[in-house]
Amino acid sequence: MAGGARRFPNISPQDGRVLGHVHEATREDVDAAVRAARHALPAWAALPQDERVRLLHAVADGIMARIDDFVAAEVADNGMPAAFARRVDVPRGAANFRIFADLVRNVPTESFAMTAPDGSPAMNYTLRTPRGVIAVVCPWNLPLLLTTWKVGPALACGNTVVVKPSEETPTATALLADVIAAAGIPAGVFNVVQGFGAGSTGEWLTQHPGVDGVTFTGETATGEAIMAAAAKGVRPVSFELGGKNPAIVFADADLDRAVATLARAAFENCGQVCLGTERIYVERPVFDRFVAGMKAAAEALVIGRSDDPATMLGPLISIGHRDKVLGYYARALADGATLVTGGGIPEVDAALAKGAWIEPTIWTGLPDTSAICREEIFGPCCHIAPFDAEDEVVGRANDTPYGLCASIWTRDLARAHRMAAAVEVGICWINSWFLRDLRTAFGGAKQSGIGREGGVHSLEFYSELRNVCIAL
Repeated sequence: MAGGARRFPNISPQDGRVLGHVHEATREDVDAAVRAARHALPAWAALPQDERVRLLHAVADGIMARIDDFVAAEVADNGMPAAFARRVDVPRGAANFRIFADLVRNVPTESFAMTAPDGSPAMNYTLRTPRGVIAVVCPWNLPLLLTTWKVGPALACGNTVVVKPSEETPTATALLADVIAAAGIPAGVFNVVQGFGAGSTGEWLTQHPGVDGVTFTGETATGEAIMAAAAKGVRPVSFELGGKNPAIVFADADLDRAVATLARAAFENCGQVCLGTERIYVERPVFDRFVAGMKAAAEALVIGRSDDPATMLGPLISIGHRDKVLGYYARALADGATLVTGGGIPEVDAALAKGAWIEPTIWTGLPDTSAICREEIFGPCCHIAPFDAEDEVVGRANDTPYGLCASIWTRDLARAHRMAAAVEVGICWINSWFLRDLRTAFGGAKQSGIGREGGVHSLEFYSELRNVCIAL
């Protein structure tokens, strides 16, 4: 793990305390990390597949053996409720190593018999080889889960990695480095460089000529900058970017279930989930009932310290991000929104007064052209609007530069299939949200991403296919 002379504070989003200081990698540190990954690549790629699988399972075991340490790290850095970290973030982090380790051992490759022009037989088969050194640039909203979502398949395919975690959440990745080393994975296979984006570690890493591919989860503007850097050397990218995800609730839906699930979609992890729902369209006959249900759900959320088992909503990641979200809260009212609930900063204990706390917020009454309905806010909020016809709501849901996911609620099976085909997204849930099978394709359409992750789809980025043709 590289670290330069410059340091930056790691600040608690709960109370503003300085948790510690992090060494910001220099350009020389980044170069050293890439060279270490390059040096380790041949031996790691040549390791027998069963041995790599064994080591990755050992990493998963190591994560779960230190689950308390990982939960504490995520709670301290990110502010997510401990129950959420223990239920979702850390177990999924371990699962990402297991599922991709097992997948590479079982995924088939193709072979074809053919006849050459002279009539002699020939055979083609495919080899799957590592892509090389992968730069992994991670977000702060689900640090361990989203880091291992990339590192797991990268290592399983025989690549080596250089990981840059978000400067907001540096600790879990440092812990992961300890677990990986303790599992017996050779030095240089997994490398960590801490720091910022533009003009710092992230820029130097994505521009480095020794990197063979870049994978990134985060906002679209940053993805554009990384894509420009990766263009030099024609290096491939895998991106999961921004979203303004719609939910569509028809009058025949199970309304209680829809409210309970979409309240999670809007408010879980303080709204800091890439798959979260900030736009909800509800068929007019049940609109008032749905809004009342969402209001009750939002007001029932328990806001408090993330290590309190009763807490359901922690803080935003930082005061700076809260200022951004509060700016949208003010913009909604200026644009004429009806405030259903929330809209400000909640009362918290005096010891938490310097934390990035914010109220879960619901609006109605805005046109689809409003910034609130078009721009990703990434906070615990949603706008709810009525609709009257299926074709109408499809057009409104698709009227966005983004296309990450959608959630459709109806008991009409034919309509569910029509809607799934009509919405322009990479992931469509019917009567559910955030229900994930890690073998399935994950990613966004339009400006929400490039490529797909999950199952064999991850292997397509983290490996190269080589056709071998043998004249017999």
